[in-house]
Amino acid sequence: MVDLGEVMGNMVADIINAIPAILGAIIVIALGYLIGTLVGKAVNKLVEKIGLERTFDQSPVGRAFRASGLDLSNVIGGVVKAFIIILAVIFAIEILNVGGTLGLYLTQIANYLPRLLAGILIIILGAVFADFLATFIGKMIRPMFPPEKVEIADMLKNLLFIGLIAFIILLALDTMLLSGGTIYPLILGFVIIGAGISLTDVLIKSITEDHAEFRPVAGYAKFVLYAIFLIVGVGAIFATFPGVTMIVANISWAFAIALAIILLPIAYGLTKKMSKEFN
Repeated sequence: MVDLGEVMGNMVADIINAIPAILGAIIVIALGYLIGTLVGKAVNKLVEKIGLERTFDQSPVGRAFRASGLDLSNVIGGVVKAFIIILAVIFAIEILNVGGTLGLYLTQIANYLPRLLAGILIIILGAVFADFLATFIGKMIRPMFPPEKVEIADMLKNLLFIGLIAFIILLALDTMLLSGGTIYPLILGFVIIGAGISLTDVLIKSITEDHAEFRPVAGYAKFVLYAIFLIVGVGAIFATFPGVTMIVANISWAFAIALAIILLPIAYGLTKKMSKEFN
């Protein structure tokens, strides 16, 4: 028969023995929070003082940050603060040295926290780097095009930016162990749609500037290209789901037939107009 008094005595003894570790863990977390707050504020002020934030706010990514209510100096200061606090939490968990299932879960959480922070940091700094590199290369290639074709240089810059952002997101997700068979097609689909819209706008504008006779059908051509890239992008996004590929293929065929039917009178009218001009 189990001696209840002995069990209670052992429990009390375990609690008493754990008190130093618990107090040490609390002190470590409190110090980590205090140090993290002080260092985070110092980094925040430093970023503002050196003018990095002011330069960043003038970029497209910086304007997007501002529009979403984010502040670069606050973000960087917050990341530094979070990093220090995470180190304190990891150290505190090691001090507690909890065994069993709870200890295993705590250890796994402690091991994952640096990955989570690293992924967030990759996205933030990666977006800044992508914007800087795309803008820099865009300025380098702009003199290669005549003044009336500068939109092509802007298109190439935007395509490079989209590709870099996709790479950065994939790298961040891999770091956070969140990548997989669903994530890759999702990002690929959005890249296809974004790149397609950028390509379509520039190509249609360039063609209509050089060939005024195509202006009447420019809107139709833009709609067709938008729809094509949208269908391809959606197909890429849902490619991993069973049966979706066949559905997208059927929709594509139906869309192609409908466009061909609509195109007949437009092509006839355009041909008739061009034949009158030549005659």
